[in-house]
Amino acid sequence: MRVPCPLCGDRDLREFTPRGAAVLLDRPAPDADAATWNDYIHLRDNPAGASEELWYHGGGCGAWIVVSRDTVTHAISATKLAAEARDAG
Repeated sequence: MRVPCPLCGDRDLREFTPRGAAVLLDRPAPDADAATWNDYIHLRDNPAGASEELWYHGGGCGAWIVVSRDTVTHAISATKLAAEARDAG
C-alpha cells in the first residue's frame, strides 16, 4: 500500500506508524475520579467508514500527518500535515 506524504510524495506504508484518531480529546480535571480517567485513557470510538488518523512518517521525513481513509476498504482519500490541520481547525 502506498501513502501520499505531503512532503515526500507516495511512500511505502511500512515507513509510517499510525497513532490513532486525529481528534482533540477533552482531558479530565486532575482530580477526576478513576472511572473518568479510565474512560479517557482507554475508550475510543472505532467507526467503520471515513476517519481521520494521525500517522508518523518515521521512516522518511519525520512529519506528523493526518490521513483521511476508509477503515473498511483502507482507501486513502487525502493527507495533510498535522500542523496545517491544527491551524485550519
